[in-house]
Amino acid sequence: MPTLAAIREQRRSERLARLRQAVASQLNDPAHQQVWLFGSLARGDWDAYSDVDLLAVAPDQAAAEQLADALRAAGLADDVIALTRERWQQRQSGDDPWWRGICRDAIPLAGEPPV
Repeated sequence: MPTLAAIREQRRSERLARLRQAVASQLNDPAHQQVWLFGSLARGDWDAYSDVDLLAVAPDQAAAEQLADALRAAGLADDVIALTRERWQQRQSGDDPWWRGICRDAIPLAGEPPV
């Protein structure tokens, strides 16, 4: 009989797979756009009341906002933060504790990371 932890991890893995597929279908330009999951689902401490938190990353703010709007309109997330690729990279190396936590836990869902 599987443990509760194993069942939770299996459900999380299945949910992430569905989310990856749905998010990928929203990208206009996967070579220049990225979507990252953060928050409780990314950390693995989610529950039935947890929301889905995403970062929409694109080369410019207008494209990031457009991607964020598409993700929300598709019902894929409750909260979406839109960032330029440059601002996302700055957050990853910054010293803000809130952003450090997001960067530590974030899981890439779709798009190609910069080379």
